[in-house]
Amino acid sequence: MAVLPNLKGSAPTMVPSADLLPDVLPTDRLNVRGMAQRELRDELRHIDDVGNVGTVLHAFALSFGVIAVAGYFNTWWGYVLAFIMLGGGHARLNILGHESAHRLLFSNRTTNDFVGRMVAYPSFQAVMAYRRSHFLHHRDEMGPEEPDLSLYSGYPIPPDSARRKLRRDALGISAYKNFRGLFGAVRNGAREAQYILAVQVVMLGVSIAVMRPLMYVVWVLSWSTLWRVSNRIRSIAEHGGMIRSKDRRLTTHVIRQSLITRMWLVPYNTGWHLAHHVDMGVPWRNLPKLHAELVQSGWVVEDIEYPSYRAFWKVAVSGTVKQPDVAGAGSGQSSMLSF
Repeated sequence: MAVLPNLKGSAPTMVPSADLLPDVLPTDRLNVRGMAQRELRDELRHIDDVGNVGTVLHAFALSFGVIAVAGYFNTWWGYVLAFIMLGGGHARLNILGHESAHRLLFSNRTTNDFVGRMVAYPSFQAVMAYRRSHFLHHRDEMGPEEPDLSLYSGYPIPPDSARRKLRRDALGISAYKNFRGLFGAVRNGAREAQYILAVQVVMLGVSIAVMRPLMYVVWVLSWSTLWRVSNRIRSIAEHGGMIRSKDRRLTTHVIRQSLITRMWLVPYNTGWHLAHHVDMGVPWRNLPKLHAELVQSGWVVEDIEYPSYRAFWKVAVSGTVKQPDVAGAGSGQSSMLSF
C-alpha cells in the first residue's frame, strides 16, 4: 500500500512533498515535461477510429439501451435498475463528450464534433462551450483562469462539509442550478443551449409516444442525482487540493485503478488522469500506456499513488476548514451549462 506523504507536516495538505518527486526527466523516451519523445508520441497519439465506433455503440447500449429495456419491461424494479445503471451510463456519455472536446474521438474533425454532440447533448453537456472552458483548465491548472478553481481548492475538507456537498448533489439541488442556467441560456438565444433543449424535448416526446414517460423521468433523475455525486467524487479525485505548477504531479492526483471504479466512476481510462494532463493529445485508449512510461521512467513513484478511491476520499475529507458549496463538478463541468 502506498504511503500517503501528503499528510505529513503540521498543516493538512494533499500536495506531495518535494522529496517524493524524483527529478529524472528527460529520458530517451520522455521529454522534460513527461511527454513522449517524437516516435513514441506519434504512436500514443494514434486515434483508433474503428475501435471508437464500437466504443460509442457501447456507451449508447449502457445508456439508451438500458432505459429502453426498462421501458420494454415497464416494471418498477426495471426502472430502479435503470436508474442505478444510468449513473454509469451518463458518466460514459460525458467522458466521450470530453474526448470529443479534445478532438480525440475521431480523426476526422467533422465526424468527431458530430458524434461528440450525439453523446453529449442527451446528457446535458454543452460540448462546444465545454471545449473552450476546458482548454483553460489544461493551459494552467489551478491558475487564475482555471474554470473550477473554487471546486478544487480547500481540500482536505471536514467530513460534515463533504456530506453537505454530496447531499446537495444527491438531492438534485446542484442539478437544479444547472437546469436554471440551461433555460436562462435558451432565453438568451444561446444556440447550443437550444440544441440541448431540443434533444431533450425529442427524448421526452419519444417516451410519451411509446407510452413510457417514466423512461425520460428516470433518465433525468439519474443524471440529476447519482451522476452528480459520482462526478463530484471523480472531479475531486483528479485535482482536489492540488496547486498551480508546471510539474503535473503537483496539479493532478494519481490513484490506482480497479475494475469496479473503471466501470462506474472513471470509464474509458479517465482515471489515468495524470497521463492525460501530461499530454492531452493522447486518446483514452493509450493513457495507460503513457502512465506506464511515466512509472517506468521513475517520474511517477508508488509513494504519490493512492491505493484506491476510497483511500483518497478518506484523506480528502480529513480537513478542518469548511469550504463553500459549488454547484458543478468536473474539469470545466461547473460551466457545462454556461454558454
